[in-house]
Amino acid sequence: MTDMTMPQRQPMPAHRPLNAGPRPMGGRPMNAAAVARPVPAQHPAAMPVGRPNVAPPQRAAVTFLTVAEVAAMMRVSKMTVYRLVHGGELSAVRVGRSFRVPERAVQDYLRDAYTDIA
Repeated sequence: MTDMTMPQRQPMPAHRPLNAGPRPMGGRPMNAAAVARPVPAQHPAAMPVGRPNVAPPQRAAVTFLTVAEVAAMMRVSKMTVYRLVHGGELSAVRVGRSFRVPERAVQDYLRDAYTDIA
């Protein structure tokens, strides 16, 4: 009967730390100043990155209301507000598991909901 043995593991080679950075032939770590070279002004790498400093146009602030706040404002139950949202009559934004209703959407809904009684 032949003797079957497991193959032996070779010892792991010693590695230098991951954050040591590139090393020149001399064995000392290089710093960024030793590697950096001046870039000519016409080169694309010398151009500023991103958009020019132009202020974006001012947006109107949007005020969001909770379902409970909308219900209190309209003097209805929260379930009625949920029905309006799910039915598409009142626009809302879903944030996690809850809804936020833009105040403007409530004002538009109430303005359009007026009826003339003769």
